[in-house]
Amino acid sequence: MEELIIKIFGEGKELNVYQMSARAFVIYIIALVLIRISGRRTFGKKSAFDNTIAIILGAILSRAVVGASDFVPTVVCCLVLVLLHRLLAMISLHNESFARLLRGESMVLFENEKLNDENMKLGLISKNDLMGDVRSKANINSLTNVKQVYLETSGEISVVEKEKPHK
Repeated sequence: MEELIIKIFGEGKELNVYQMSARAFVIYIIALVLIRISGRRTFGKKSAFDNTIAIILGAILSRAVVGASDFVPTVVCCLVLVLLHRLLAMISLHNESFARLLRGESMVLFENEKLNDENMKLGLISKNDLMGDVRSKANINSLTNVKQVYLETSGEISVVEKEKPHK
């Protein structure tokens, strides 16, 4: 049985195209399982906290595909990282200070009819960038009907429109 496994998946760095493809197939399945363990938010929210695990998983799992690292320790390492990510996410649900440390906070870019120049500089957002997002998110071309604009922890801009008077 061991000989068959070695024939299919190879050993070390001397892998043929079929062995590397077999490894890629198995790593793909393992990556899907790890992402499911990690949770939906890993690719949904796209915060720095969540993007970090995706980048690290890709980098480490690729080593198993090309034979640069032993297969089982590589997969176990990734499982440990995914479980750590999930644990930190669970802790952040119950501890707001810890959540802010992991994810950061949203920044107000526009409020009370004024741009917040300091937050715009911190977020590396120009007025043109802000207006482009206001147009695409709220479908308006002016800040006159905007109550607030935020730079969210995901890097997205969100727009809160002023309430329209009732007729």
